[in-house]
Amino acid sequence: MSLSTFESSVKLIEAPQQKVYDMLSDLNNLEKAKDQMPSDKLKDLRFDRDSVSVSVAPLGSLTLRVVEREEPKTIKFETANSPIPFNMWIQLLPASEESTKMKLTVKAELNPFIRGMVSGPIEQGLEKIAEALTMVQY
Repeated sequence: MSLSTFESSVKLIEAPQQKVYDMLSDLNNLEKAKDQMPSDKLKDLRFDRDSVSVSVAPLGSLTLRVVEREEPKTIKFETANSPIPFNMWIQLLPASEESTKMKLTVKAELNPFIRGMVSGPIEQGLEKIAEALTMVQY
């Protein structure tokens, strides 16, 4: 097993860093992003302030829980229920007074065989999530 890191590209959000952090650090706000999520890949989306559960094709049921908030720049998640345990970070940096740079990172312990199978879907999924988060009204 080795630690594998996956990163989204850096996305620009047209809103101040604090506003973006306030929105993303309370998972109840996912209601606003629900329409941006690919419904063919994500089913049974449920959330509260500190966790989100979803059924993801082809992985199955997945629950992420916020384990750390570092205002206004980082929100760290870990899996509470997942076929593959992993951590995920949302990193936020000010690009200007009115815009924020965002990047998503996933770190998971994967053996080489599993890594070969899941690398593509994880990278594509991260990009789609990052893209959806740029479309939210902050």
